Amino acid sequence: MNPSANSALSTLIYGSLIFCETCNSLLDIPGDQDIIICNVCGDTKSGAHFENIETITVTKPSAFPSVLKNKRSLITGISEEHVEKATIEELCSKCGNNQMTFYTMQLRSADEGQTVFYQCTKCNYQYRVNN
Repeated sequence: MNPSANSALSTLIYGSLIFCETCNSLLDIPGDQDIIICNVCGDTKSGAHFENIETITVTKPSAFPSVLKNKRSLITGISEEHVEKATIEELCSKCGNNQMTFYTMQLRSADEGQTVFYQCTKCNYQYRVNN
């Protein structure tokens, strides 16, 4: 194929869309066809002109939303500063202090127990227990 024909051909291709030279109508994807016929004007083009065309597509992450990701975004977290903590006498395994704060959250399914979060009032060591 000569260079001038190649540049004319590139004006007919936009991404994976191919247009007719004569009437600018959208052509069917060539596939394994030897001849591509325009359904509007009847113009024909050899399928060999469209071989080895590389098409690169780019999509935004929001183009195909994940059902699971959408469910996760419905769950709103509670920041630690908004959590009411109670103080209890519990021995810290790190520093031996006998006071801890705690709060509970339902992290697992409704028929499971709550998760208890503990924090030492002296060294700030944290751990959790699933009930």
